[in-house]
Amino acid sequence: MFGYINIIDDLVVERLMTPGDEDIPVIITAMDCTCDDLEQCIARMGGKIKHRLDIINAVSAYLPTPGVRSAARERNIQRIHLDDRAYKLMDIASVTVGSDTANEYGLTGRNVSIAVVDTGVYPHNDLVTPTNRIIAFKDFVGNKTTPYDDDGHGTHVAGTIAGNGFASKGKYMGIAPDANIVGVKVLNQDGSGSISDVIAGIQWAIQNKEKYNIKILTLSLGTKAKGTYQDDPLCRAVDAATSAGITVVAAAGNNGPERSTINSPAISPNIISVGACDDRKAGTISIADFSSRGPTPEGLIKPDIIAPGVKLTSLKNERNEYQALSGTSMATPIVAGCAALLYEHNPNYSPQQVKSIITQNATPLGFNQQEQGAGLLDIKRMVNTLDIKPKQQPPITSPNYPLTKSPGTTNLFSSFNQWFWVILIVLLVLVL
Repeated sequence: MFGYINIIDDLVVERLMTPGDEDIPVIITAMDCTCDDLEQCIARMGGKIKHRLDIINAVSAYLPTPGVRSAARERNIQRIHLDDRAYKLMDIASVTVGSDTANEYGLTGRNVSIAVVDTGVYPHNDLVTPTNRIIAFKDFVGNKTTPYDDDGHGTHVAGTIAGNGFASKGKYMGIAPDANIVGVKVLNQDGSGSISDVIAGIQWAIQNKEKYNIKILTLSLGTKAKGTYQDDPLCRAVDAATSAGITVVAAAGNNGPERSTINSPAISPNIISVGACDDRKAGTISIADFSSRGPTPEGLIKPDIIAPGVKLTSLKNERNEYQALSGTSMATPIVAGCAALLYEHNPNYSPQQVKSIITQNATPLGFNQQEQGAGLLDIKRMVNTLDIKPKQQPPITSPNYPLTKSPGTTNLFSSFNQWFWVILIVLLVLVL
């Protein structure tokens, strides 16, 4: 079909034959020219450089379909490969919602803080290595100052948002693996607590918003809605957080499939309410039976959006292990992680803008709006809509990083070196 077909990878040919206007991610190797020459060539073809790959005399780039064909005709081009995907795995949820695309474009939640109002946060390696990203901890249950989680629920939530996959060698990674976590413990070891403690936790987050750069508050908790959101104390608390410039994400509840089962504070129209879908069966996505449905007491459509929430693998609150849990509690931090990516892209977004971007770029699945809201969270579509450009930045804090000391840990080799020099100096003094 093409006279230059032998230069183009078969997977690239498949993409060329597939209708669509998206640029194709490619790796182009050269024979008798430099990477500088390649960059100039790609620019002429209308492409966008992603990386220089000097060790193989190549560049990776995003090229429009005509640009691929034109590049293949250049005599110094050796081969055009598809820049295929190497998937990180938070089960399959990160692939389902497209967070891998955002991470590839350099969005990892860096310097954005999320307040996890829950059962606490355990200092799992995925959160504290190579650097400690649990930057603050407030305990309204036991009044402790050191991060802990005697239930495990909050740790699972925190890992879904910001786990970097350290303990699993990259297998299980959160949506925003460079984000910071502010742990706010308001629920006890049984996973329950008073509404007043929850409100106190929200209030503390508002008061410390500037100190810790808290942009998002996530609530994988709730109580049965007993009236309108205007009169509901929890809803008033989250609305206050929204007015203070914090995006609030809350679980819709696990009382489905009956109608009108959305929990408080998820009934508030001013926050992002999250339902759960099941993406565990290949090729199908369905609404989880347990996911609460709308309408709210005022007749509003809820949830606002859905995300994977069935058998999600994330952090466990012991020995740096992992566990799989289900619920709208598990879907909620996926959306909170997405909000962190948005705030990294633009720290000046308002909560209303964040909610609008997330919901307007969701993918409808054909279910009733009172089940799916705007549809499935679609981070890839969001990235494309915002025209976010690939950028180079320090990589995700992955297991390949050299270890650095975290608070409460001891570096054995550092300690050994110190004692070695002390003993050596003492021996020298004795000999002299």
